[in-house]
Amino acid sequence: MKVEARLLIWLGVFIGIMGIVYGIWSKEWGGTAMLIGTAILGIFPGLYYRWWSKRMGDRPEDRDATMAEGAGRIDTFPGSSIWPFALGMGCWFLVLALVFGTWFVVIGLPLVIFAVSGATAESRRGGDASGH
Repeated sequence: MKVEARLLIWLGVFIGIMGIVYGIWSKEWGGTAMLIGTAILGIFPGLYYRWWSKRMGDRPEDRDATMAEGAGRIDTFPGSSIWPFALGMGCWFLVLALVFGTWFVVIGLPLVIFAVSGATAESRRGGDASGH
């Protein structure tokens, strides 16, 4: 995770510097805020990956390892689920509420709550919602 952390941190720093230069040069605050926000979206995950890399130690990908060192079981991966799609649709309706009218909250908020509770129940139970 060290490589990913360095990449995200340096990308965030670069975009942050470009945001500051853009703000000084253009005196346009909308684009400056967007660039600074983008820099934060690179730096925060990079710092999180860096924290995990110090906690977990080196992975075979982080050093010059052989293929045999990286072989074997990697981890378990979740099966297919409808809940990420439902959560995305609920968030989409909430953003639409910001743009077009607050009545979209009536659709979006219950959908988000339903999707989060469904994903939580599915992850605790293991498997998909049908119990398989």
